[in-house]
Amino acid sequence: MNKDNQHSRRRFLQTSAVVGAGLAASQLPLSASAHVLGDDTIKVGLIGCGGRGTGAAVQALSTKENVQLVAMADAFRDRLNQSYTHITKEIKDASRIAVPEEHKFVGFDAYKEVIKLADVVILTTPPGFRPIHFEAAIAADKHVFMEKPLATDAPGVRKVLETAKIAKEKKLNVVVGLQRHYQTVYREWIKRIHAGVIGDITSSAVYWNSGGVWVRPRQPGQTEMEYQMRNWYYFNWLCGDHINEQHIHNLDVSNWVMNGYPVRAQGMGGRQVRTGKEYGEIFDHHFVEFEYANGAKTYSQCRHIKGCMNRVSESFQGTRGTAPKPGLLTTLNGFTIWEHRGKNDPNPYQVEHDELFAAIANGEYKYADAFNGAKSTMTAIMGRMATYSGQIIEWDEALNSELSLMPARFAWDADPPVLPNEDGFYPVPMPGKTKVLSMAK
Repeated sequence: MNKDNQHSRRRFLQTSAVVGAGLAASQLPLSASAHVLGDDTIKVGLIGCGGRGTGAAVQALSTKENVQLVAMADAFRDRLNQSYTHITKEIKDASRIAVPEEHKFVGFDAYKEVIKLADVVILTTPPGFRPIHFEAAIAADKHVFMEKPLATDAPGVRKVLETAKIAKEKKLNVVVGLQRHYQTVYREWIKRIHAGVIGDITSSAVYWNSGGVWVRPRQPGQTEMEYQMRNWYYFNWLCGDHINEQHIHNLDVSNWVMNGYPVRAQGMGGRQVRTGKEYGEIFDHHFVEFEYANGAKTYSQCRHIKGCMNRVSESFQGTRGTAPKPGLLTTLNGFTIWEHRGKNDPNPYQVEHDELFAAIANGEYKYADAFNGAKSTMTAIMGRMATYSGQIIEWDEALNSELSLMPARFAWDADPPVLPNEDGFYPVPMPGKTKVLSMAK
């Protein structure tokens, strides 16, 4: 629908409110129906003001819809300030940013205040908090954009799945930042794979091999909770290990192509090079073999070691051909069947916001990404369970595990779930000894 048609539609709905408004809004929660009636401003709240949250806010404010940022929250005031400064520099239309000082909230409970003020919430804190924030947003009838992964443990995944059902019942749009689903080359590639161009998929290989990410050293006076929150990537209750935080993208593509989720996993991993205390408790490499219900297998690699081969990609083997990289299909002999040649494809990070906010502005319910996002998160967590334990892990037992990684309470003086020894080193999972499952009795 073009812009003129959108405006005409809104004028029509406004002038026929007595008859038509009830019909248009009766199927939608208050926060959604507000954009079918009267004021079409979509109020956005940002929860989590790091780099990805800042980028997501800029993308939301760069859509064609009448979007306005009205509130922000973060655990740390300096992060919020940096984010606000960056957003105001990037967004030239100052009317799109309306965040007074009293709408800037800091602390563990800051998210609650943002949810009260927004129609749409952007959830981009470390993923350990995602189940809590998602549940609160949907309970308050808000549409959601949230970054992957959606949890760091099985209880968190189950909470997200339960909340996703409620969001669906309420017709609240939920988009998850697994942006390959909004990327032209992947959409076209996988559409052809699903059409059977290369036959039945028998195996795949997926990779996220890189040199790693930032480290934020301990500062004088920090409590252990603050240190781990600042250095969140290296603690499982916050991040879930890099197999969960980054490699989820590639595992999600495998699930997308396979039209399902793996039934079991086994693999190996460890901490061979990145062994310093600043790297918390996570591994520097994982290799996992995932098996699907039809017997097809995905061979998964992720590594954070500098100076090694880097690769972030996916490939698939079919009975009649191969998909050696995104955008390319070949015969078994290597001749090109189809190749995507788009040179000006839109930015998928922008597309996911464009599509979400268009749906909200038009009063449409179109997106329920949380179901797949939660199950792809569980795929990554199951892979971590396999590498940490050295055991074969079944999907059902992994999903139903009661082992929670989260702290008993959230406060700056509270103890996180894992603590360093007297030398500052954290306990590291040991295959063959580490327990990764806890089943209800």
